[in-house]
Amino acid sequence: MPGTSPRGSSRRRTINEINMVPFIDVMLVLLIIFMVSAPLITTGVVDLPSVGRSAQRPPKVVEVVIGRDASVRLRVNGQEGPPLASGDVVPRVQAEQGGQADVPVVISADREVKYEAVVQVMDRLQRAGVQRVGLSVRQGPAS
Repeated sequence: MPGTSPRGSSRRRTINEINMVPFIDVMLVLLIIFMVSAPLITTGVVDLPSVGRSAQRPPKVVEVVIGRDASVRLRVNGQEGPPLASGDVVPRVQAEQGGQADVPVVISADREVKYEAVVQVMDRLQRAGVQRVGLSVRQGPAS
């Protein structure tokens, strides 16, 4: 009897699984496309700045020299002064600038000095309102 069969026995059972074959096919096609197009992509060229010489040297330059032992000295127009305490650097630099905040201040540090010491001096100077603070570099290859 057609009406006596249990409910759903004549139906097909649904499969609750994901078919992975189309997914794998799509991934392989994408892989081939990327493999073929990768050599055709041109790499970007970055034009890095270089360190050059200034056209003219400013009339007065205040140089903060940080030695190998992290001692700080001031050099103004080639004349190097005595070692300074860390709290005396900013007032001495401002005194050497003579009230002109645009007089350049150059920080020269020994190669062995920790980067942190250089950044601390630079930070103190910038917080005090010194406008032109730079780092001294050696021309040519590093030895």
